[in-house]
Amino acid sequence: MNLIDSKYVGLISSRLQKFKRVKAGLYNFRCPICGDSQRNKNKARGYIYQLKNDTNFKCHNCGASMTFNNFLKKLDTTMHKSYIMERFKEGLTGRATCVEEPKFDFKKPVFKTSIVLPLCSEVECGKSYLEQRRIDPKKFYFAEKFKEFVNSYKQTFGPNVFEEPRIIIPLYRNKNLIGFQGRSLKKNSIKYITIMLDEDEPKIYGLDDIDKELPVYVVEGPFDSTFLNNSVALCGSDGDVSCLEGNDLIFVYDNEPRNKEIVNRISKCISAGERVVIWPSNIKEKDINDMVLAGHDVQSIVESNTYKGLEAQLKFNDWKKV
Repeated sequence: MNLIDSKYVGLISSRLQKFKRVKAGLYNFRCPICGDSQRNKNKARGYIYQLKNDTNFKCHNCGASMTFNNFLKKLDTTMHKSYIMERFKEGLTGRATCVEEPKFDFKKPVFKTSIVLPLCSEVECGKSYLEQRRIDPKKFYFAEKFKEFVNSYKQTFGPNVFEEPRIIIPLYRNKNLIGFQGRSLKKNSIKYITIMLDEDEPKIYGLDDIDKELPVYVVEGPFDSTFLNNSVALCGSDGDVSCLEGNDLIFVYDNEPRNKEIVNRISKCISAGERVVIWPSNIKEKDINDMVLAGHDVQSIVESNTYKGLEAQLKFNDWKKV
């Protein structure tokens, strides 16, 4: 399923009763056209599925069958127009898709909803923060109203949760959006909130961007991962790297020898025979982003301070004393 179809399936999912992802490219819910079974409210016989390069809808109750394009048009004409424009720009119209001739008036767009926006001039607060940290804004997005944005994908927050702007860090696997993190721009807010659209998927950023034939660096945060070649990031302490089993992994934790949790993680990596980076004593900054801002060549430092086994244990013991 292409990224645009996957995105819009996510956007309408909260409107579809009993919606669930069966597997990659297959979703099940109660049919909104016929209303599905009136006697059994648990019956769900509507499906969105992938067939070759097309995304389709079919209900096994009323027999309705159509392209996802036409299904979305029946469900929400306003969202359908946005969908068509995105497909048109990407050249994904296809034979079964009827595309209205686009009208270009070249006026500055006014975004009235909290649909995720690219970090551009219209959202300077998010873009400025990333640029100040030397982080590439093109890799991330921005939601003016994070609660509304999250609930458009997955009903998560109730009316008592306050709205706030957040940088959106998308998590993809096999080109499917599996979740995202919201990074707060306020000092008194929870820094990161992770939302998984599929609870069975790993909370890892960057899975679709790595070459598994090369060593894969595993770091603690998505922003830090942008400064290392071929790296992924754990989005939370419960990040599970089992999906990368069989790959040559190198674990890169923050430079905090007084942090018991980080010390324990490094110790476990060494005991398991994994390769791990032990920061040299001349590095005082606590994370990769701070090191970059201080002018360090982080890639070179990481490559020359990767250890395993007994050597890793000796370096680790010295590092803890700093």
